Amino acid sequence: MTDKNDRAGVPASGARTRRSPSRQPLARSAERARADAIFLGRLRRHHDELRWLYMELYDNADMFGELVDQLRRFYDERPAALRALDERRERAGAWYRERGQLGMQMYIDNFAGTIAGVEGRLDYLERCGVTYVHLMPFLDTPADRSRSDGGYAVSDFRRVKPGLGTMEDLARLAERCHERGISLCMDFVMNHTSDEHEWARRARAGEGEYMSRYFFESRQDVIDRYTRDVPQVFPTTAPGHFTYLPELGQHVMTQFYPYQWDLNYRNPRVFNEMMYNFLFLANQGIDVMRLDAVPYIWKQLGTNCRNLPQVHTIVRMMRMISEVVCPGVVLLGEVVMAPVEVVPYFGTVEKPECHMLYNVTTMATTWSTVACRDTRLLRSQLEAVCALPRAYTFLNYLRCHDDIGWGLDYATLSGWGMEEVPHKRYLNDYFQGLVPGSTSRGELYNADPVTGDARFCATTASMCGVEAAALAGDGAAMDVALRKDVMLHAYLLAQSGLPIIYSGDELAQVNDYSYRDDPERADDSRYVHRGRFDWSLVGRADEPGSAQGRIFGALEELEGIRRDEAVFDADASVEIVDYSDPAILWIRRSAGGRTLEAVFNFSDDEKSLWMPGRARFTDLVSGDEGEFETFSLPAWDFRWYLRA
Repeated sequence: MTDKNDRAGVPASGARTRRSPSRQPLARSAERARADAIFLGRLRRHHDELRWLYMELYDNADMFGELVDQLRRFYDERPAALRALDERRERAGAWYRERGQLGMQMYIDNFAGTIAGVEGRLDYLERCGVTYVHLMPFLDTPADRSRSDGGYAVSDFRRVKPGLGTMEDLARLAERCHERGISLCMDFVMNHTSDEHEWARRARAGEGEYMSRYFFESRQDVIDRYTRDVPQVFPTTAPGHFTYLPELGQHVMTQFYPYQWDLNYRNPRVFNEMMYNFLFLANQGIDVMRLDAVPYIWKQLGTNCRNLPQVHTIVRMMRMISEVVCPGVVLLGEVVMAPVEVVPYFGTVEKPECHMLYNVTTMATTWSTVACRDTRLLRSQLEAVCALPRAYTFLNYLRCHDDIGWGLDYATLSGWGMEEVPHKRYLNDYFQGLVPGSTSRGELYNADPVTGDARFCATTASMCGVEAAALAGDGAAMDVALRKDVMLHAYLLAQSGLPIIYSGDELAQVNDYSYRDDPERADDSRYVHRGRFDWSLVGRADEPGSAQGRIFGALEELEGIRRDEAVFDADASVEIVDYSDPAILWIRRSAGGRTLEAVFNFSDDEKSLWMPGRARFTDLVSGDEGEFETFSLPAWDFRWYLRA
């Protein structure tokens, strides 16, 4: 005979059992009350400013009320594990600034085929010391790859591209990553949608509500004013600002590509819905949202439609929204512009905007320094970064998925006899290997035959000469190439901020020219450095003397030193030493009464260098200790000397 408690799904014996039904509702009630208090406390901190900014932009109390209601809904739907992670990160403060952070950027299909495949490769990422994984765009895009622009033409913000997996796969990957102390970054494409997005399809059908979410224009004089005032993003490959739709007899704004329709953030419905997409993705476990092309999102006739004040209002509101619902999530701003236009996206200490920004200018200047053997401009830019408040956090990298554009400080360079047009030509020739003595290999992107301007594409290893040395079978040249590669990574790790390595660079993977055989990719040379990850190279990482083993082992050692030494803390004092030899970059970091002299030789010659004074130093890489005042530094080499 079955006890009635068994039939109810409750064990039949024990006093504890009899109390459970009454205790469980009490526990749930207490947890509900705690959740209410947390949400309302966060909302209370931000409500007045959020409402003021929202009403300043939109003057629509009903839409603001809807937004607040939805913030509560997304908070309630946030998984318990993510809420707990939020609380830990709130207590820890700026967790993304910890010196043990190391990022890696990758395309899911190139690295492991699918999201589930990435989950299966987490052991390798842990072996690499990676704590931050940037998954390149994976949301649903048009089936025609030539119209997806690498994933930035989003057709559905809540659906993974079918060939890569599902949202459930993404949430599971995030959960597994969090178990290992790894955070996930994704691209949140704010400026536009694909022309296959539901909003675009309904707008194309003539539905006014959806047409108002984009910019439709039939007046040629207005189009002409935009053409006059607004710089073109891709004047060679995608000229113009509007695309004509014959079925409507109107033009739609498409600043990037004809199949990417610019969103109208003047419409509060657009802002609200995009924030709901943002929170939905955060609730899948995404830790870092890369705000793609954020300077472009507000359009205003009569301006250049770049970096307008309303953009900063929107980013500030996003920061507050995330701090209410998911405070463990970090905003990473993609602002590929001059430093004077980049820094404002940090906001202020009292009213912060982005948590992190890309250090784009330093990346481009680094490669110019390699080609010119002259660190003066690089020193100047690093000094400017060091002068900023230490809370300002940059994401540093040697190269990424995109091309390298030569947006350098030509006003300064011209004072040293380096004029813009011939300097750009020299850089492009140098990195293609067309300049005598250059060992770099790569390809131009978006070359303009009229202006002669172009951008450059290649892997780090190929730019350092690994590809050329391997093809020539030149062991001596390979030694120099690998030394240069390691030196540049040591320089990357010596900067303050979050260092990011592109997948494959840790194994000296070289350019992949097979993209030329793919009709859908052949006209986009960026795929030369977006090749499939070569898993056969992983086995060679354990081969003594192999290029893969030398690079992987060196990076592993350098990353370990960075994790262990307090001089690499984000809050360490950093200065750029004005050394007499322009080929020498000297970074000095101090913390806890200890000082690191990080010295880098950007030249083909061995250098004899002077320390600030005779003292006892420890070479952090070799472990050697000694008292000295001068030392020798081989070509393209570095030293990390610690002075107690």
